Amino acid sequence: MDTQCNPTQLEFHALGKREVVGKFDGGSITSDAGGLLLRETEKRVGIISGFAKCFEDLRNPEMVEHTVAELVGQRIYGLALGYEDLNDHDDLRRDPLFAVLVGKEDPEGGNRARPQDRGKAAAGKSTLNRLELTPAEPTSADLRYRRSS
Repeated sequence: MDTQCNPTQLEFHALGKREVVGKFDGGSITSDAGGLLLRETEKRVGIISGFAKCFEDLRNPEMVEHTVAELVGQRIYGLALGYEDLNDHDDLRRDPLFAVLVGKEDPEGGNRARPQDRGKAAAGKSTLNRLELTPAEPTSADLRYRRSS
């Protein structure tokens, strides 16, 4: 019996006005495309967004380029795709796929505020490390994020 299930592309939830499609014709290639299936699941179930609501963001809003939801999502997607070490995120922050997974409107990172961050849409290891290590009751010295009770 022949199967006629060979689509030329797969369509995923859009990123703002951008379409997110999986094609099989070359172009920009990632070995982590399974992350798009995780993103689809997140869009329907909302586990990551619910988890991100457990954090209170105490940072100066004028200095924020990555929301807590994006940071939590980036870390969880990284873990789910086998990137346990935070050091991996210094390379992953350049990967447009990770920007798409966390919902960055500019997946190439071309509009970042600091010139040295352009081309890196997602957060680096230092930012993710601060999110993970800020205590539940931070002092004024580490007043960035707070895990809600």
